[in-house]
Amino acid sequence: MFSLIRENIRIAFDSIKSQLLRTILTILIIAIGITALVGILSAVSALENTISSDFSSMGANTFNIQRYDFRSQRRSNDDQKINPVINYRQVKEFEEDYDFPYTKTSVSFLGTRSAEVKYENEKTDPEVQVFGINENFIQNSGLEVELGRALNYFDVENSNSVCVIGSDLEKALLSEVNPINQIISIRGAKFKVIGVLKEKGATFGNNQDLRVFMPLQKARTIFTNPNINYSLSVKTEKKDMLEGAQDEAILLFRNIRGLNPVEENNFGLEKSDDLINRIGSITGVLSTVAWIISIITIFGSTIALLNMMLVSVTERTREIGVRKALGAKRGTIAFQFFIETIIIGQLGGLLGIILGILLGYGFAAIVDFKFVIPWNAMIWASVITFIVAVISGSYPANKAAKLDPVESLRYE
Repeated sequence: MFSLIRENIRIAFDSIKSQLLRTILTILIIAIGITALVGILSAVSALENTISSDFSSMGANTFNIQRYDFRSQRRSNDDQKINPVINYRQVKEFEEDYDFPYTKTSVSFLGTRSAEVKYENEKTDPEVQVFGINENFIQNSGLEVELGRALNYFDVENSNSVCVIGSDLEKALLSEVNPINQIISIRGAKFKVIGVLKEKGATFGNNQDLRVFMPLQKARTIFTNPNINYSLSVKTEKKDMLEGAQDEAILLFRNIRGLNPVEENNFGLEKSDDLINRIGSITGVLSTVAWIISIITIFGSTIALLNMMLVSVTERTREIGVRKALGAKRGTIAFQFFIETIIIGQLGGLLGIILGILLGYGFAAIVDFKFVIPWNAMIWASVITFIVAVISGSYPANKAAKLDPVESLRYE
């Protein structure tokens, strides 16, 4: 039995070699569909992995109050309602009056995206982001301190000239020394480094490790733009308290904004889960597109493989007659052609998987996403190519098995 299978596999490979160009073209047609499926699903997996790791660190029990919500930011400028900035008076009033149990409120603002940071005779490019924050911001944002400590209440209240820096900034300026207690300069003001954050990486080209965090009041003395927009973040100790915390936060901030009961909110409230879910819906659409493209292409490859095998049966009619005359059974003849179809299908699937993974990896590298091997896509690709081979090989194999040996021997 096994010797017969080995013989059929050898004959199948010999047949493939004898019609190499036709086989290569068929394999490429199959590979294109599998490449589209695996490539797009790889890119989608990289996107989902990046978004989940970056935003889930905030925790499911955290929400933000900001100028716009996520949906408003996606609208065109013509349709977007212009919300007033969230100013310092409003965030301080919220921080003082919000007293929902077991919550911590953080206040922050982005001073600049293009600061130049100096240490002794060295300096960075003007691409460092500087934030003014209160003592709760680092914890609420899911950031972790690797060296030293975070800002505390006294640093913020006393407007101390201290800061916490990102890991890339530490590598750029302070890699040769112990960064803790070193003095850096930002816009002429000197700050003592009290902490270095763990590496976070980049999201959508935004380097999260090239940042400086300083006490809120100290940052306000350096960055004095008239329309600074502040952000609020509230973290609850338990997830089941989140809804109540949100409702009270919305009510309080509406009062702070001076809205009457019939007016819509002129601010946004976002949970990290909301953004992850919306990204999930987008990636779901991309996955559907990948399946549609691959199904159309695979349908074409099924026809191509079927046509190739029918041509192969016609060209080898005399060979089939000889084998039958020597005692080959119908099942043996059918199995030979079926094995040949399976081999071609799997070669096309393997090539498609390799190209698809390379495509997904290249996309992840270009946009700086976290690539993950798409095991589900690879399994589906293998299953699909096997089904394509079964469908394409059944009819030609059956046709070959039913050929009359006498008529086959006469075939020229």
